[in-house]
Amino acid sequence: MAAKQEEKRNLETIPAGSLGVIPVEGCKPLGEKIDYYLVKWRTERENEHKDSLAFAGYQRDSYLLTAKVPRFGSGEAKAVITESVRGMDLYILVDVCNYSLTYSLCGHENHMSPDDHYQNLKRIIAAVGGKARRITVIMPFLYESRQHKRTARESLDCAIALQELVSMGVDNIITFDAHDARVQNAIPLHGFETVQPAYQFIKGLLRNVKGLQIDSDHMMVISPDEGGMSRAIYIANVLGLDMGMFYKRRDYTRIENGRNPIVAHEFLGTSVEGKDMVIIDDMISSGESVLEVAAALKERKANKIFICSTFGLFTGGLDRFDQAYQEGLIDRVLTTNLIYQTPELLSREWYINCDLSKYIAYLIDTLNHDTSISDLLNPNDKIQKILTKYRNGEL
Repeated sequence: MAAKQEEKRNLETIPAGSLGVIPVEGCKPLGEKIDYYLVKWRTERENEHKDSLAFAGYQRDSYLLTAKVPRFGSGEAKAVITESVRGMDLYILVDVCNYSLTYSLCGHENHMSPDDHYQNLKRIIAAVGGKARRITVIMPFLYESRQHKRTARESLDCAIALQELVSMGVDNIITFDAHDARVQNAIPLHGFETVQPAYQFIKGLLRNVKGLQIDSDHMMVISPDEGGMSRAIYIANVLGLDMGMFYKRRDYTRIENGRNPIVAHEFLGTSVEGKDMVIIDDMISSGESVLEVAAALKERKANKIFICSTFGLFTGGLDRFDQAYQEGLIDRVLTTNLIYQTPELLSREWYINCDLSKYIAYLIDTLNHDTSISDLLNPNDKIQKILTKYRNGEL
C-alpha cells in the first residue's frame, strides 16, 4: 500500500539528478537493503517521461556506487570513488558507531572509532570534488551529538562537524532522533532533518507481542529523563495513553567517568500499578539508567516493561540485560538497525530489531524527486492504521 502512495507522489516530478548512494564502510548492509527497495520501486514504477533525457539512468540494476578508503601502514588513508559522480544527486550513508571494523596501525589492530568514520565521510566528500549536483549525508547517529552544548570551557564538537560538512559542499543532513535537535542552529541556512522512528517501534511491538491492551487503563509511556519528554509525549498522544517521567537526581559535587553521578531516579506521573510500560529513549549506552528506571517501575508494581531506543549501543555488553530479562525486570528491548548490531544481540530472546531500511529508501526516493517528505516525517496515519489492524486481530 505504502509503495503505491510513493509511486503516485513521484510519478510526474523530474529527479534532481541521477541517483547515487554511497554507503561508507561500516554501513554497507544497510545500504544494500535500501538499494533493494529503490531498484524494486523504480523497476515497477510506470512513468510516461521515463525515456526523456531528464530521466536518464533512472532505472538501474543498482544505485550503489563503489567507494573505498584504503589505508597506509601508518594508519593514514585516502578515499577513492571508482565511478563517475558528475551531476549526480548523491546520498552518503555513514554509521559512526560501527566499532567492529578494524585497520592496521603500524602493525597493531585498531578498532574504528566515531572519529575514524567521520573522517572517512569527509574523505569521500573530498573525493567527489564538487562534481555532484547535490550531496545529502544520512548519518543516523549524529556524530558527537552528546557534545552539543557548553557548560564549561568545552569544545562544541557536533556544531563544528555540521559546519565542516556544510563548508565541504553538503546540502542536506538527515539524522535520526538527534540528542538535541537545536544543534541545527549551527547551520541555519542548510537542510537538517531529525527523524523519529515512532512508527517502526509501534509496529515492532505490535507484531511481536500479542494480547496488549492499548488504552490509558492498561498502558503508559515513560520518559526516563527530562530530555526525552517530547519523544514520549508524541507516542503517548498518538496511542491515546498517559505519560510519566523520571528525572535524574545527580550529585553535582563529584565527577565520575566525565559526568556527575546519578543519586536517584525520581518519578513524576500517575499510578503505574498493573499497567504495561513503554519506556522510550534516544539511546541505550551502557543501559544502566534505563534498567534502573525499569527497576523503579517494578517497585511501583508495573506489569510488563518494553524499552524502545533508537540506538542500542550496549557499551557495557549484554549481560545486565540478560540478567534483567531472567529476573522478569524487562520483557522486550526494541532498537533499530541504524547502527551496528552484534550477532549476539540479534540472537537474544528479549530483543526486537526494528528495520528502517525501507523508510530510508522512501526518504531517498522522495528527495531525489524534489518532493516534500513532510508526510513521511509525521507517521500518525500509519500508526492509527496499524493500531486498528492489531485491535481487529489482522496483524
